[in-house]
Amino acid sequence: MSSVRPYRDIYRRESRKIHVGNVPVGGGAPISVQSMTNTLTPDVEATMEQIRGLEDAGADIVRVSCPDEDSTAALKDIVAQSNVPIVADIHFHYKRAIEAAEAGAACLRINPGNIGNAQRVKDVVQAAKDHGCAMRIGVNAGSLEKDLLEKYGEPCPEAMVESALDHARILEDNDFYEFKISVKASDVFLAVAAYQGLAEACDYPLHLGITEAGGFQSGTIKSSIGMGMLLWSGIGDTIRVSLSADPVKEIGVGFDILKSLNLRHRGVNIISCPSCSRQGFEVIKTVETLEKRLEHISTPMTLSVIGCVVNGPGEAMMTDVGFTGGGSGKNTGMVYVSGLADHKIDNDGMVDHLVELVEKKAAEIEVERAKEAAALEDQAAENRVSAAE
Repeated sequence: MSSVRPYRDIYRRESRKIHVGNVPVGGGAPISVQSMTNTLTPDVEATMEQIRGLEDAGADIVRVSCPDEDSTAALKDIVAQSNVPIVADIHFHYKRAIEAAEAGAACLRINPGNIGNAQRVKDVVQAAKDHGCAMRIGVNAGSLEKDLLEKYGEPCPEAMVESALDHARILEDNDFYEFKISVKASDVFLAVAAYQGLAEACDYPLHLGITEAGGFQSGTIKSSIGMGMLLWSGIGDTIRVSLSADPVKEIGVGFDILKSLNLRHRGVNIISCPSCSRQGFEVIKTVETLEKRLEHISTPMTLSVIGCVVNGPGEAMMTDVGFTGGGSGKNTGMVYVSGLADHKIDNDGMVDHLVELVEKKAAEIEVERAKEAAALEDQAAENRVSAAE
C-alpha cells in the first residue's frame, strides 16, 4: 500500500530485538534515548539525583561508569532506586563486569576482546546469562586495537567494522546474542561510514552516537548531522547524544532529532519563526519563555508561534494549538485550536493563555490515548476468550 506522503517515509533496517531491562532495542521497537551520568558513581546520592533528572527528561536508559570496585559496590543501590534500566560502563577489568551483572545492571558496555583470556570472557558471559544482562560492544575510533591500526594505517570505517565483528564473534562463540553494537567516532564522516558498513554486515541492533561531539551547540549540530543521516536511512535502534554539557540536555537533543524525523515524539514541538520587522509580538522572547513553561508536558503535541499573518495561519492549520500575531489588531493575535481560528487575545496575556491551552489539550490527548489503550486491551481480552473457546 503506497504512502500518502512517500517523501516522509523512513524504512528502518531490520534487526534482532534485545532487551535492556524492560526496554526493547531493535526489532522495530521505538528508538530509545539514553545518556550517561558524570557524577562519581560511589556517590550514590549525587548519581541518583542526576538519574532522576534524566528520568524526568524522558531518558529510557542511563549509563554509569564502573571503573573500580567502589563503583560496582554502589551500583546495587543505584539499580534499586532507578526507574530506568542502568547500563554499567566497563572497559578492561573483567571482575568489574561480573560485579556489575551481579549488582543488577541491565546491560554491560564492554569490548570482550579487551578483558583478557577466553576463560575471563566466558565468566563474564555466564554472569550476564545468569542475571539477565544484555551487552553493548562499544567500538571507538580513538581506541582501536593495535593490530587493526597496523593493518589499516589509521582509524577507518573498515577497521571499525572489523573490530566490531571480531568482538561480536567472541560473544557468538560463547552462545551469547543479547547484545547491540556501536562504532562511534568524533569525525562525522567516519562514524556514518562505519555504521553504514556495520548495518550491511550484521543484523544486530545498533547504538548510534557521534562520540566526543563537543559543547552544546557544536555537539548538537554534529550529532544531528551524523545521526540524522543514519536515522533517515533507517539505521539505528537506540541513540546517545554525547555533549560536554548537562546530561539532561543530551536527552532533549536526542528527542528533538527523533521528532524532526517523525520517528518518535515526546513533549511539545514548538514551530516558530525567526521573527522579522513584521512580527506582531516579541517572538524570540516568547518562544524562550514557552519552552521553559512547557517542559513539564510529555504528551506529544504541536504548538505554532508565528509573528505575522504571512505564514502564521498556514502553520496553525497543522498544529494542535497556534498563535499568530500581526493581524488587524495592533497588540492582539489570533489563537488557533486544532487547526482552526478560535479567538483573539491580547499579546500581554498570550503566554499564560497558550500554556493553559496546551495543558488542556495535552490532558484531552491523554484521555483519548487511555480510551484507545483500554479498547485495545478489551479487544485483546475478547480474542483470548475466543481462542480459549
